[in-house]
Amino acid sequence: VTMDGKALPKAESLTYIALYKPRNVLSAAEGQDDRETVRDLINVEGHLYPVGRLDFDSEGLILMTNDGELTNKLTHPRFGHEKEYRVLVARRPDEKQLEAWRRGVVLEDGDKTMPADVVFVSSSGKGAWIRVVMGEGKKRQIREVGKLLGLPVVKIIRMRIGTLNLGTRKPRAWRYLTADEISDLN
Repeated sequence: VTMDGKALPKAESLTYIALYKPRNVLSAAEGQDDRETVRDLINVEGHLYPVGRLDFDSEGLILMTNDGELTNKLTHPRFGHEKEYRVLVARRPDEKQLEAWRRGVVLEDGDKTMPADVVFVSSSGKGAWIRVVMGEGKKRQIREVGKLLGLPVVKIIRMRIGTLNLGTRKPRAWRYLTADEISDLN
């Protein structure tokens, strides 16, 4: 393809990769320091960036792509794409704490979280695993809500983004999405 007699650069083809981000890896395409980033884990040419974020201490599913339109659909709360997390809290929650989390909690900055689906899954020592499904994702939201409710968060694993599941993938493992998975996310 040419314009004014000059060849235009080829458009980069769209790439979609599901990655299990391990703990202690930044959810960024480029690091500001010497810490490892999610982009460092994928040996594929071209521009790829993470859809949404998982904090440095969290792990689980992250989508890497160069599709800006899909990124917007998956990250903007108005589109209602759910994200599901397995969360280990240091104490066993009571029904009052779970109900408060479900309704929404006013964060320290004054913002109130949207209602979330929060379910007790199992005991784990003195703590418990809970499942949190939400349609928004403010910075460090799960950790802050847990702290405000007296449920310090020990571990967060993102299990699902919209229709895309982590499955049995292990930390650092990645794969290309299928055409059906890409279609389902749109």
